[in-house]
Formats: sequence, structure tokens, C-alpha cells
Amino acid sequence: MSQQEFFTVHHALTANIEPLDEQFTLPSVQDFESEIPAPFVVASDFSQLDLLTDSAKQELKNSDFKHLIQLLDAQNSKLNLLLTFMLAQQDDEQFRANTISFGASQFTYKSSTALKIDQLARVKLFVEQPAAAIYCYAYVADCQASGKDYEITMRYKLLRDNDQDLLIKAALIQQQKLLRQRSLDRDTK
Repeated sequence: MSQQEFFTVHHALTANIEPLDEQFTLPSVQDFESEIPAPFVVASDFSQLDLLTDSAKQELKNSDFKHLIQLLDAQNSKLNLLLTFMLAQQDDEQFRANTISFGASQFTYKSSTALKIDQLARVKLFVEQPAAAIYCYAYVADCQASGKDYEITMRYKLLRDNDQDLLIKAALIQQQKLLRQRSLDRDTK
């Protein structure tokens, strides 16, 4: 995976970070894609379909099909509930953490345990908007003491292009929310 830099946004995502032994070697891209749990593949596909649905809804709005749009929204909500349930089964409490910040090239989280620089980890990221889950491998880029904990920055080592696109979109959505909130805060002063 190329080491492109993408912006990061301060936001808490639920993550599973499973540190791996020093002897662990990354799988080939083909093996990596075949080991991705089915719910993660489905979540990625759903997110891609949501993009198509959004553009189709815009066309329908222009044609004044309000009831059809409501039906599509209701069906989408049902599917998202089912997807959320399936993904919840993939969340392993033993490896659970919340990110401090995330982006399409890295994320940072707090841990009570330090990790070695360049140590690999198997990572699952659970994204609320767009509803998705991302399975990848990352390595420790930085580990700094922060009070009694450690602030650990993980850079993605093996990540599908579609999932990187989802992380870009998720970071943009969070950035928009932050900017909107700042604007509202300024208006109330």
C-alpha cells in the first residue's frame, strides 16, 4: 500500500486492534481479501450502493416521487439495522478501543499497554457514517506515554481501495459536522 497522506479528524470510532507477534507476516493481497469476514465485505458493498441510492433519490426528488423516496428510505433503514446487527457480532470486546482521531491513512487511539514501533496489528474499524466496517492490517507508527496510558498512532499497511474511499468519506462527514457545529456556536455568541 502506498503511503499517501490524508487528513485526520478528531472522532471516536469503535475499533478492534489485535496486536500480532513479531513473527507474523502479512498475507498476500489475494489471501488478505479472502480472509476478510463476510459482514465486512457486505458492509463495504452496502456503502457503495448507498452512493448510488443517493444519486437516484436526487433524480426522483426532481420528478416529485416523494412516496417512493420514503419507501426507499424505509427499506434502506431496515437493511442498515440488519447490517449493524451482523457487524456487532464481529466486535471483539477483548480488542476493543475507541479512536481519538482517524483518517484514510492512519488512526490514533489510547491504550493501557504500549506497543512497539512497527508492530503489526489486525484492525477492525466500525464506522457510523457512512454505515460501514473496515478490516485491515496496520502498524504502529508512534507510541507516546499520555498520563498512565499510551497514545498509539497506527498507519494502514494492508487496506482495500474501497475501504480507503469509505474512510475518506467518513472523515469528510465528520469534518462537515464539526464545521457546522462551529458555525452554530459562532451564531449563538
